[in-house]
Amino acid sequence: MKAKLLFEMSTDELKNKLESLKQELFNLRFKHAVGQLENANQLAICKKDIARVNTILRQRELGISQEVAPEKKSRAKKAAK
Repeated sequence: MKAKLLFEMSTDELKNKLESLKQELFNLRFKHAVGQLENANQLAICKKDIARVNTILRQRELGISQEVAPEKKSRAKKAAK
């Protein structure tokens, strides 16, 4: 997942995304242990996504970055198109 998309999410959305990513990582580790995981690179990708979300949450906690206002979100989406 791109960091730009994560910066556009609210803090609550990021916390929900973090929980879903942790659940996904658990499932990937389980599949890897059983031998059903076809692409072991998925583990690394999932870990990096978790790190990105944690970094953004920590930045907001320290006041380094802030949530994007709803009006700026719509402008950013229009500019991306």
